[in-house]
Amino acid sequence: MSLTPVTASQAISSLASYSAVIDARSPSEYELDRLPNALNWPSLNDEERARVGTIYKQVSAFDARKIGGALVARNVATHIEAYCQDKDKKWKPLIYCWRGGKRSGSLALILGQIGFDVHLIEGGYKAFRAEMIADLQTLAAQFDYRVVCAPTGSGKTRLLHELHKAGAQVLDLEALANHKSSVLGLVPGEVQPSQKQYDMRIWQTLKALDPAQPVFVESESKKVGNVSIPECLITAMRAGRCLRLDVPLQARVALLLEDYDYFVKDAEFFCKRLDVLIPLRGRAVVEGWQQQARSGQLAEVVEDLLHKHYDPSYLSSMLRNFKQYEQAKGYEINSHEHAKFATLARDLAANQ
Repeated sequence: MSLTPVTASQAISSLASYSAVIDARSPSEYELDRLPNALNWPSLNDEERARVGTIYKQVSAFDARKIGGALVARNVATHIEAYCQDKDKKWKPLIYCWRGGKRSGSLALILGQIGFDVHLIEGGYKAFRAEMIADLQTLAAQFDYRVVCAPTGSGKTRLLHELHKAGAQVLDLEALANHKSSVLGLVPGEVQPSQKQYDMRIWQTLKALDPAQPVFVESESKKVGNVSIPECLITAMRAGRCLRLDVPLQARVALLLEDYDYFVKDAEFFCKRLDVLIPLRGRAVVEGWQQQARSGQLAEVVEDLLHKHYDPSYLSSMLRNFKQYEQAKGYEINSHEHAKFATLARDLAANQ
């Protein structure tokens, strides 16, 4: 038998050394948040967990453990039959559940008795998250952030993608959030992660970066859709060196029509999203935009949105939140074409 308890700190420092990370919690717990690249082998599914919990509260802990033990045994057997038959003795899983270790311990015990090199996180997910949050505080302060600043539609995300292709280090907070950040940034078919999962994704990304090299990031606000950038990171970003994209208005309109092509294809979806601006811009203005969009004047609506909604508060926000914005070096891009951003990205990556 090979079963090794590890602390959350040890798990964080050696996470990449494991053959697999296995979450023994229920699917809903797993969906809310999980360790990076974790697989879900639930000892109890959501319905079973609720059933056992009810028996625990209404009958007795002993009766709950009897029912739960039978369910866990069947589920563990199913996982071993489905996932372990092709594993050799060198397979080394890291296993965790919520906190107490009962659900993960059952799985770990049997895998250890089979002969696998099993490691079990003491304190489970709860201990790991606490350690991760502490580590994130340190990580966020380590990097030299190069903050890409520009008003909406200037291609900040497009530049980040090209910088990544050019070999620069990039932290794409919108991609991690499955959202384009603005009030119209909801992407059809995409579900945002929970706040806890967003924190974990950011930590995982920073963990893979080299502190000796700069990290390019957008000049985000604190919120990206329904999730918030951790305070330690937003503070570090806002102290970073800024660079400014100068893109003419018509190029910004063309770029937005490309990047938000789902609005072009579905004007009614766009009109529904515009409803969120009613409290800010008034019903008459928003209904005017909706009427234009339905009549095919989407470019005119986008230009008006930039002129009346997005741009007026941009400069004051940058000056207020980003300490080095006034010293930002400007880079003129006179077209929305990808090639223009690729050229700038290669220059920035080569001279970072």
